[in-house]
Amino acid sequence: MKLLHINASPRGEKSNTERVAAAFLASLKEHHAHAQVDTVDLYNDDLPAIAGDNIEAKYTLMVGRPISRDHAESWAQIERAIEHFLSADAYLLATPMWNFSIPYALKYYIDCIIQPGYVFRYNEIGQAVPLVHGKKMIVVSSRGGDYSPGSPMNAFDFQEPYLRAIFGFIGVTDVEFITAQPMDITPEIREQALGVAIDRARMLASRPDWASVTADRLRVNPLGLKPQPLVDEPEGAL
Repeated sequence: MKLLHINASPRGEKSNTERVAAAFLASLKEHHAHAQVDTVDLYNDDLPAIAGDNIEAKYTLMVGRPISRDHAESWAQIERAIEHFLSADAYLLATPMWNFSIPYALKYYIDCIIQPGYVFRYNEIGQAVPLVHGKKMIVVSSRGGDYSPGSPMNAFDFQEPYLRAIFGFIGVTDVEFITAQPMDITPEIREQALGVAIDRARMLASRPDWASVTADRLRVNPLGLKPQPLVDEPEGAL
């Protein structure tokens, strides 16, 4: 089993979110020694631009037209990021809550990998069809306040609903959240919340099902598959 650790915190070892993620990874290694872990550090790894040639290629794909050869080299960077994402069987997404939602680096990464023809497609009546199957995701999140269900701040939690929606859109529906909150009240309350989150992270990583890969894993879009053949785009085309 290959796990992709997506780190969306810029604080490194000082990150509360990464403390919980580290506990998950340590427990995973202890209970599932065969598991492979790869990491995407969204604040230190280079991500391809979602602009220029790549934005033109994206909209070309969205209307069902072939990618121009002029855009092929640039678009290949997007494809490599998608292939890296798809190569994993499971995901550990570690992200703090920023302004009720997610950090800009994580949104940038999502905008990079969620592409038509690779992780979803549209059917003949225009409905979106997910192309990613048999994957699991753990989301580790830390919040300054308490946004738990029933709390006064719950209505401001746009992080969990968005992440469930965007990854569910491509077929990743087996998603569990480990949430450390509130973190900005007092040091005592912060450490207590971290302790609860770390205990849950260790428990989830120790489960036997984290060692398995479902048969649906084989239905994922083949790596490196281009949704349209390359052509020379005529002058003045979209």
